[in-house]
Amino acid sequence: MSESKQQLRFGLPKGSLQEATVEKLAKAGWHVQVSSRSYIPYVDDPEMEIRLIRAQEMSVYVERGYLDCGITGKDWIEENNSSVHEVGEFLFSKATRRPARWVLAVPEHSPIKSVKDLQGKRIATEVVSMTQRWLKRHGVKAHVEFSWGATEVKAHELVDAIVEVTETGSSLRANNLRIVEELMASTPRLIANHAAWDQAWKRQKIETLALMLRGALEAETKVGLKLNIAQANLDRLLSRLPALRNPTISQLSQPGWVAVETIIDESVVRRMIPELKAAGAEGIIEYPLNKVVY
Repeated sequence: MSESKQQLRFGLPKGSLQEATVEKLAKAGWHVQVSSRSYIPYVDDPEMEIRLIRAQEMSVYVERGYLDCGITGKDWIEENNSSVHEVGEFLFSKATRRPARWVLAVPEHSPIKSVKDLQGKRIATEVVSMTQRWLKRHGVKAHVEFSWGATEVKAHELVDAIVEVTETGSSLRANNLRIVEELMASTPRLIANHAAWDQAWKRQKIETLALMLRGALEAETKVGLKLNIAQANLDRLLSRLPALRNPTISQLSQPGWVAVETIIDESVVRRMIPELKAAGAEGIIEYPLNKVVY
């Protein structure tokens, strides 16, 4: 097979990560179109094929080599006990940047206070293998059963405890459940098949994908700033604003004036622009970024 004919088979996670992954891929430079009638989405890259696979199963198919790489949660790699190469961690949630947490939860008035109190109890969860290994590490024997959904409700009537995923814990509190312990924190990961990672062309393609995704994610929390300032005021501006200690500075056609361009965290813009103006800056422009690659 010629170099130009090579393709990378990428697993797009179907479910809660799907929309965010498609959005981040677009910012990274790959435009993906998902059809409700097909599990083979379109991508504007002849060197890539995409398959729509549930995040829960992704690591299994990457490990077997059906997929060269894919995105899934650390939790599902752990649940499937998959042997894959973890290329990198990618926090997709711009709003919270919080990992998903798998926690042991019980009804508010349950006597269960720690993992040791689970001896002989019944637990419902979607991550049976992970929970069983966690219990074994603590020397506890309990019955763990798979839950198809509505796990919070089962805690009050059908089982003694549940192991459920949460970010903030608000859903558990709304169902009058109390978190006892945390089993693990999970974030999205780009994973690769070991054989694919050992192939030079595929590894380079995967590393390029990872680089561009990181750049797109980094850009989400930052903005670019341009401004003009008199040369005489430049040192005062730089000393007052530490975030501008490594800007690009260029001479303007007007003698005695320079242009300053930099990248800063979006969260501090509202504080910094008035300070920039007070330091003598003019023509201040804030602009969004598509990628930031270090």
